[in-house]
Amino acid sequence: MKAGLVARADKPQAAVLTRSLVEALGARGVEVLLETRTAEAVGARGLDEQELGAACDLLIVLGGDGTILRALHRMRGAVPPIFGINVGSLGFLTGVHGEEWPKAVESIVAGDFRLSARTMLRVELVREGVTVEAFTGLNDAVVSRGQHSQLIKVAVRIDEEELSVYHADGLIVATPTGSTAYSMSAGGPLLLPDSACLVITPICPHVLTNRSTVVSDHARLELRLVGGGPGVTVNVDGQEIRDFGPGDVLRISRAAEKLRLATLPGRTFSDVLRDKLKWSGSNV
Repeated sequence: MKAGLVARADKPQAAVLTRSLVEALGARGVEVLLETRTAEAVGARGLDEQELGAACDLLIVLGGDGTILRALHRMRGAVPPIFGINVGSLGFLTGVHGEEWPKAVESIVAGDFRLSARTMLRVELVREGVTVEAFTGLNDAVVSRGQHSQLIKVAVRIDEEELSVYHADGLIVATPTGSTAYSMSAGGPLLLPDSACLVITPICPHVLTNRSTVVSDHARLELRLVGGGPGVTVNVDGQEIRDFGPGDVLRISRAAEKLRLATLPGRTFSDVLRDKLKWSGSNV
């Protein structure tokens, strides 16, 4: 088995953990391939993300959700299952906490881990009738007013039928996985990972009745900017940021591929919610 390893290079704990994992996995017969910046942090040679993704059977990511999203977008191709080990402050995508890394090693060596297939987005930026760029995202696509204080107006159509025109700071279209990210911060609902749906969440809407709308993940969405100042942008997972102007169309649909996230056997999404959101139930 070949395991790829990507670590958040600016975290000293990640460099220490990288060495421990390479040693522990190597001693158990697992070949570990390092991403370039990760390798530099421990004085070794590495591969770029695309080469790493093509060469390994499992990708281990040391960091938080942002580290996983950056690795995913840099690979831009077939992505192996990802086993995240959290060395950040909040990680909904990571399978274990940093101090649990010995459990992760045993799980990986034995091939005994739970895989969760996560819905992804296909996002197309259409300009003058031509698709100028296309992206794949795990969490969300966000239209934002950027640095300007003026509210924007975004018209949304679902399967060629008008839904609404949102007058807001922006608009989020999130997958179930992304429902725990920006959408949740903007007041959107939490969706279970295997929910066959997407959620549209306005950011600080001018009309308080503009609430999140849950739609089928078979739906095809079109977003158009119909009002607002300059500097409006669209970003996918906070990684790909592009200008979004009048006349542009953002087409969003479910991607053909899914991302497989690995975690320890027996660990559920409900466990993650209780852990990350500090749910403890009533004390009455």
